[in-house]
Amino acid sequence: MDLAISGNSAIVIASSSGLGKAAAESLLKEGVSVIINGRDEKRLQESADELKKLQAGRVIAVQGDITKKEDLKKIVQTAVDEYGRIDHLVTSAGGPPSLSFLDSEEEDWYYAFDLLLMSVVRLVKEAFPYLKKDGGGTIVNITSISVKEAINDLVLSNSVRMAVIGLMKTLSKELAPELRANAVLSGFHETKRVQDLFEKQIADGKFQSYEQALDSKRKNIPLQKIGSPAELGDLIAFLSSPKSSYINGSSIVIDGGSSASNL
Repeated sequence: MDLAISGNSAIVIASSSGLGKAAAESLLKEGVSVIINGRDEKRLQESADELKKLQAGRVIAVQGDITKKEDLKKIVQTAVDEYGRIDHLVTSAGGPPSLSFLDSEEEDWYYAFDLLLMSVVRLVKEAFPYLKKDGGGTIVNITSISVKEAINDLVLSNSVRMAVIGLMKTLSKELAPELRANAVLSGFHETKRVQDLFEKQIADGKFQSYEQALDSKRKNIPLQKIGSPAELGDLIAFLSSPKSSYINGSSIVIDGGSSASNL
């Protein structure tokens, strides 16, 4: 399916690896020129070099910390300077520390707030003047299934990611019709982070093989498989395209049916 977004440009933050990188790859394959971002300059450049091999849309890497306002400004300005336009924003962030409520400190909460919520607030405010041009654009927030169902020892993610959904829903009303805003709620996907976790668990003796580690997760998913990051990336490309032009203010779960929530 031609998504009719070739020639557009996009910013995908926290995209040097994982789900953010998958989103960038799917957009590039559709002919979109993309700004990717990460804190680790070496890993970011390696990802940029890998994405350039697709020989699709242009890709430019901008190193920066999304908890810092000035770094987000630099990302937006680079997109404007290099591409002359911004059509799509995809927001993402690595998870905050795994903690129970009683183990969390006040500074943990402020960090999670800056990482998960304020990164979106600041990026949208900075990019909005450009997004609304040329007929408008899209915002897609990558969040987590923890928005629907609290996950043990993830009190920061359980709490603060819900604020991202509240922001997304508000943006979908206030910025329409020029902009559409949606969110994807990811379940278990086989990212590099998950692969590293499995390898550690094998080394610690919890599993005898990688396949056994996969099986331990697959058995609780109705589709009996772990999600591929590319599947989530393709959903984001679709939500960024005119093919989804009547989808606005939606939180779309992509978890193979593993969640038990009715809504």
